[in-house]
Amino acid sequence: MKIAMLAWESLHSVKVGGLSIVVTRMAEELSKRGHDVHLFTRWGENQTEYEYVNGVHYHRCKFDPGQNLIHFSHNMSMAFVTRLKEVEKARGKFDIIHGHDWHVVDAIHELKVNEGRPVVLTLHSTEYGRNGGTFGDWWEYREVSGKEWYGAYIADRVTAVSNALKNEVYWLYKTPADKIDAIPNAVDARKYYMKLDPGKVKEKYGVHPLAPTILFIGRVDHQKGPDLLVEAIPKVLAHRWDVKFIFAGDGGARSWLEGKVNDMGISQSTKFLGWVPYWGYVELLNAVDIVCIPSRNEPFGIVLLEAWSTGRPVVACDVGGLGENIENFVNGLKVYPNPDSIAWGLNYLLDNPEAMKQIAEKGMESVKKFNWSNVLDMLMETYKKALGK
Repeated sequence: MKIAMLAWESLHSVKVGGLSIVVTRMAEELSKRGHDVHLFTRWGENQTEYEYVNGVHYHRCKFDPGQNLIHFSHNMSMAFVTRLKEVEKARGKFDIIHGHDWHVVDAIHELKVNEGRPVVLTLHSTEYGRNGGTFGDWWEYREVSGKEWYGAYIADRVTAVSNALKNEVYWLYKTPADKIDAIPNAVDARKYYMKLDPGKVKEKYGVHPLAPTILFIGRVDHQKGPDLLVEAIPKVLAHRWDVKFIFAGDGGARSWLEGKVNDMGISQSTKFLGWVPYWGYVELLNAVDIVCIPSRNEPFGIVLLEAWSTGRPVVACDVGGLGENIENFVNGLKVYPNPDSIAWGLNYLLDNPEAMKQIAEKGMESVKKFNWSNVLDMLMETYKKALGK
């Protein structure tokens, strides 16, 4: 098949969050199966407009960013459509269009409504979810939510990254349940596991090599709940004074949280690293003692699979895909999205090294089912449905 993927981020253009990892790997795995995959995405500084990477054709598009995120996404979508048609003139028509998230809905409108192309839309989250499972009344919230509804309405098929998100889309936008396929994310666990000296990695970040270390990785914003973990820190330190907390990732709440940590008098136990490159992230995953995922809302939670891949025990909030995929006290510890519960979960593992080991081992077993072979089999079925086969 000739597949056109539309996404505003990837590992080989502009990277924002976990979507870039999933889109990049999905395109590569489809290529390995013999499909002709073209990824239409954003152009980044000092990048070429076209590049062939790991079997995937990257078309990096330039456009006027406009005055706000809605204008930005519209202009980006139109740039994608223009480039896609140029490619088709040279290489032939695409069999299917696969868009990712609301940013590309204007492109989907042009290709589906105006031209009748077969379209699949993957929703990796909703605006409701990104706001921590709350409704907003500001104009941007309404615009983005409207595009999510419209994209799901016009697409031939919709995929959601978990049953939890499928139910959320059905509930929010009344998208028919039989139009939505729950297709989980996947990882190649071999890309994350690394043999190293954890103590040396900790020392690199100014942490004593024997200090129990807890990692948060992700966007530093309301949805991902880093503030909940910060509020839990004094309760953990009161239980065990030598624990260190590393926050890897950037976001709008970072400077506020750094100030809060100083005001709380726990700055000596916390480190905010900001954005961390891939290999630095893999090093950290393999060196820390616990990975904490304190999200208020999490449609899937790719960090869970990455932590499992490295044999790290996980404490995660019982929400969305995290709650769906974690078996409590077996391959992870599920807690409520509040500081007291998060602190309890962390203290439980710190007090029980044998439980940490067993949970880590079960996690490494659990990640095996989230492989690309299984996921692509499901995706191919969705493509067939979209094509009326």
